[in-house]
Amino acid sequence: MIVINMKIVAALVSCSLVTITANAAVLPTNQTDSEWFKSSALKVTEKTQQVNKEKAKNVILFVGDGMGISTLTAARIFQGQQIEGNMGGEENFLSFEQFPHTALVKTYNTNQQTPDSAGTMTAMVTGVKSKAGVLSVSDTSLRANCLSSKGNELTTLVDLANAKGLSTGVVSTARITHATPAAAYSSTPERGWEADSNLPAEAITNECKDIAYQLVMRDEDNALTVALGGGRRNFIPDTITDGEDKKGRRSDGVDLTKSWTDNLSNAAYVWDKTGFDAIDTASTEHLLGLFNSSHMEYEADRMDDTAGEPSLTEMTTKSIDILKKNDQGYLLIVESGRIDHGHHAGNAHRALMDAVELSNAVQAAIDSTDPEETLIMVTADHSHVFTIAGYPKRGNPILGLVHNVNGNVATAKDGKPYTTLGYTNGPGAVVGLRDDLSSVDTQEKSFKQQALIPMGSETHAGEDISLHATGPGSHLVQGVIEQNVIFHIINQAQSLGGTKY
Repeated sequence: MIVINMKIVAALVSCSLVTITANAAVLPTNQTDSEWFKSSALKVTEKTQQVNKEKAKNVILFVGDGMGISTLTAARIFQGQQIEGNMGGEENFLSFEQFPHTALVKTYNTNQQTPDSAGTMTAMVTGVKSKAGVLSVSDTSLRANCLSSKGNELTTLVDLANAKGLSTGVVSTARITHATPAAAYSSTPERGWEADSNLPAEAITNECKDIAYQLVMRDEDNALTVALGGGRRNFIPDTITDGEDKKGRRSDGVDLTKSWTDNLSNAAYVWDKTGFDAIDTASTEHLLGLFNSSHMEYEADRMDDTAGEPSLTEMTTKSIDILKKNDQGYLLIVESGRIDHGHHAGNAHRALMDAVELSNAVQAAIDSTDPEETLIMVTADHSHVFTIAGYPKRGNPILGLVHNVNGNVATAKDGKPYTTLGYTNGPGAVVGLRDDLSSVDTQEKSFKQQALIPMGSETHAGEDISLHATGPGSHLVQGVIEQNVIFHIINQAQSLGGTKY
């Protein structure tokens, strides 16, 4: 709901009329009385009243994996259409879309026009663009070659924050050892080396460590305060079956969940919703939560999980409760990892539900922090070949068939209806005649949108993504920037060191 400060609007309109009248033109009342006119005028006035603050005590970086511009548009409509009183959903805003500062971000890797998550997140957390597939090592390293990465490791925001005495946290709905979260705390020439059983002979010979090992076996001064996500199988031996009857994947016999609690002071490990809810944030100094053998459930399926999983919002809130105990401040990185997976599956419903849940988590962070001392940034690592097409009437269900402005179902040249949402490529493509969707429930959560080019997995896209920011240092978020600039904005805001600004 838009709240209008009528005094500000009246003053602005009055000022405009004086100027315009002097030039022999007056805006008609049906224009100045329009809610569209008033609300947009207020937005401009609010911009003139902003005061920029340079330094942040705390930083929270949210990453919607695969959350391109079209995903934001569809997610805001999807959320808006579930809110009573919204006219059609289009006028809705996701929580972070109302942040005062926004930029477009170029996402390419040094060797790929369309990027992957490893190279893009490396850029964000190290300030250096690198190759696809490598995590926080420079692009002089060869992918999947351990020896070539030696001496090419990069220092991450987590390393800098820990060195300054800040608390640090990494949260994801994907495996916590997956590319995006892993770039924050590990250095490896191969994103797939999540457990020791994934390491080839060359990596073992040259003493590269797997990603799960690197997360847990950090010195206490450089340890993560909070690590929450999926990927339990990469932390437990292949001789152990977990609480959800899934076997581990470690071949070294090491139970890293036990190493976490043994090596760190006041440390706790949890694997289900009951254990998560029972955590006393006041007494817990280090928290590891691994809520699924692989990725956590999609938000659309979370309530059906065998042992129960916390939501992204709940993980974000609990992380902040633990991190904020440090008077020096904290750095928290939160990934909504399964937006990406929904798109790869050609399944917009699940992707959009996870995007909306990210918006909820951002709102929870806003509500849990002091805006005068916390920089909150929301971005993506890359986009997807996800489209919003046709000419649906306003308020048309975003997951539905296209109905034109007179309410009729729109049809393509083959005489069959089509959905507003679709993909350029992916598993929804049909070789031959296109399916007739007339009697298909396209809003059902497992429906795969139709695609043009048949592929087993829909692909990333190469266009720019957006960056939204509020709080100290957020005024630096503007224009079109390289993705590695995000590192420098955070580094400057928290004065983490290593560079003079």
